Amino acid sequence: MPSRHVVTAEETVELLRLVRRIATDELAPRSAAAEADERFPRDMFTLLGRTGVLGLPYPEEYGGGGAAYADYLRVLEELGSVWASVGVGVSVHALSCFPLVHHGTEEQKGRWLPDMLGGELLGAYCLSEPQAGSDPAAMTTRAVRDGDAWVITGTKAWTTHGGHADFYTVMARTGESRGAISCFLVPADADGLSADPPERKMGLTGSVTATMRFDGVRVAGERLIGGEGNGLRIALAALDSGRLGIGAVATGLAQGALDRAVAYARERETFGRRIIDHQGLAFVLADMEAAVVSARATLQSAASLRDRGLPFSTEASVAKLVATDNAMKVTTDAVQVLGGYGYTRDFPVERYMREAKVMQIFEGTNQIQRMVIARALDRGSTATGAGTIVTS
Repeated sequence: MPSRHVVTAEETVELLRLVRRIATDELAPRSAAAEADERFPRDMFTLLGRTGVLGLPYPEEYGGGGAAYADYLRVLEELGSVWASVGVGVSVHALSCFPLVHHGTEEQKGRWLPDMLGGELLGAYCLSEPQAGSDPAAMTTRAVRDGDAWVITGTKAWTTHGGHADFYTVMARTGESRGAISCFLVPADADGLSADPPERKMGLTGSVTATMRFDGVRVAGERLIGGEGNGLRIALAALDSGRLGIGAVATGLAQGALDRAVAYARERETFGRRIIDHQGLAFVLADMEAAVVSARATLQSAASLRDRGLPFSTEASVAKLVATDNAMKVTTDAVQVLGGYGYTRDFPVERYMREAKVMQIFEGTNQIQRMVIARALDRGSTATGAGTIVTS
């Protein structure tokens, strides 16, 4: 990997100010209507790409921002606090770029990354299948060599941006053994590639999720990323980073719900007092704040390991688990703080609560995260507060 530009504290502050302005001026005014109408905001991703957000954690020489992952997570929080669908979309786009950035050849990176990181192309990540979600090694989508090309046949489920992406990062079986999986960069206009109608979801309705069908999709050999048979390893490494991204969006979502709840509690009065002055309600808000702060700290700790080139897989699972479980609790409490109003669509907290639920499911369910953490414990490895691996 190329060396990363060392970002100063002042540059980080300016970056967050820029993203906050975009979130406040561009995203927030459109979010409620777009979610209600189930409209995919493709133009927002173009805007974020051209302002440098889409490629933020990737090398500058390919059009990225060269930022530390810890700073990138703070940006995802800002986006998630006003529009979770956009925050998730940015995280998924980064996930779809990961294999090419980390495992592509210099020729491949130079050819495709500038448009991918600059916002001209929007990506999707095709790993899960209808019968192979939590167990990607059980996938049945197959790529067969045909001369200098590969022919891909199969089905990929739960594809964020499915039918709207410009390229698809696809994992497909290229051998008979369980781990014989390879990674391909498939253009959206490839013959034989199609999307089913979007899933009808309880939340994130501004984000399109669809099943993708590969009916003999022919892909040039130059679009094989990372060499034959290395796809599963690439996919799992990408998911470690993706889990941090989803955790950051969830934490931003929780922060947005907390902000709404505090604002309401300051204004609403019962029994002649603001409801924030009632201890029972004040303690709920205090617990919400503690949950958001603890999730943010856990994410930043894991990101710090990643930025230093240290193992962070278990810490990513811990961070995703903590952040998304906390988001579900915080958004549920926000609805409770607003009472009957919280249950109506006149206030956004009911939407936040619906959006928080899926955070516990994708990028590996939280039950899978617990399995990852438990297996690390069984190996005798736990993480200290300093991010050091200690073996008993």
